[in-house]
Amino acid sequence: MATSRAKNKNNMLYKDTRSGFTIIEVVLVLAIAGLIFLMVFIALPQLQRAQRDTQRRNDIIKLQSAIETFKGNNNGRLPAGKCDVPDSDDPKLGDFTASKDRDNSACRLIKEYMHDNNDASINTFTDPGGQTYDIVIEKYNDAFNAPNQMDHIMHVLTGATCDGELPMKSNNSRDFVIVYRLEGSGVYCHGNNG
Repeated sequence: MATSRAKNKNNMLYKDTRSGFTIIEVVLVLAIAGLIFLMVFIALPQLQRAQRDTQRRNDIIKLQSAIETFKGNNNGRLPAGKCDVPDSDDPKLGDFTASKDRDNSACRLIKEYMHDNNDASINTFTDPGGQTYDIVIEKYNDAFNAPNQMDHIMHVLTGATCDGELPMKSNNSRDFVIVYRLEGSGVYCHGNNG
């Protein structure tokens, strides 16, 4: 009996050492987990950039709609000028109360047509990153160069149409395009003529 107990004890010891994971198995699981983590770590910023760029495209369509509404309320006249919106943590639009900006139709476009709330002194037309958009509205000329870096300026070019990412001259002076440098996928050109 003593020998069978010793034998059973030896079998139990043998079984106990075989029931765990080997070092190779643990290292393999850690390596796979590390690769998954690395893939998520690399892909996440790209997904976030794409999501912000989608929001910027939606903002461009919102600006196009506001310009169309402006045209409808102003006998077909397109807005003009440049509106540099104050960029700070305070969203108040102090420049809009200055007399020099009251008649600037680009600033009026933002102030009167681009707000989601009832207080026109607060700019809700902001980039997904939190920075306010500036708008430059000018007549198209062949010397226009699309921005080569993201500058938060929406360029509205009148008398133009889109040719892929770049604007080109249109035969209709009422046509306009909005050109904007996206964060992750080049220049976006969106026109009112299709």
